[in-house]
Amino acid sequence: MPERNIEFGKYGAHGVKGHEAVARQLDALAGYIATPITARRGLLARLHYLTRSTHARAAARAAGLTVTDRTLRAWTAGTRTPSRRNLAAIEQAYRTVRRENVARYLTARLNREGRGTRVEIHPLNQSRVDRPRQRAVGFRSMNVRRWDRIVAAWAADDDQELDDAWVDQVVDLGSQWGQYEYVTNVGFAA
Repeated sequence: MPERNIEFGKYGAHGVKGHEAVARQLDALAGYIATPITARRGLLARLHYLTRSTHARAAARAAGLTVTDRTLRAWTAGTRTPSRRNLAAIEQAYRTVRRENVARYLTARLNREGRGTRVEIHPLNQSRVDRPRQRAVGFRSMNVRRWDRIVAAWAADDDQELDDAWVDQVVDLGSQWGQYEYVTNVGFAA
């Protein structure tokens, strides 16, 4: 779209794309395990989450965790430790499976039976932009009623689809929607 910012940050403004801020907020709502994977407790919690049932094991394999059951038992018992590559694979599989598991719940929670969720859009930070080049972009608040496409794209970890879904919702801002393509934060509490 020609309206989108081509040279974002040229004069010192900083922020993130709106869909990235939404993904961050959805990640916070997903409630990941707080202990890092490098700690034994964090590793065991993730392995338990990925292996507690046959459905969880199948989802972990589909998400890319392709180690043998013998290796998983050794990691759980503490006789062997996973390599950095395997730690990254475990973390990625855990996040993928967790997103898939909470997506349906988050969609229902955010849609609230058609009432939607109030979203606060904090504009990009222009503190480093020279005064004559600063734009007057204020804090905005809007109600997003259809979260299905946004949450599905987040669960699939599809950045392009998440961006398109978010832009479709922000178009409700009228002619100012382009000013909110880059933001400092997008906040919502469900």
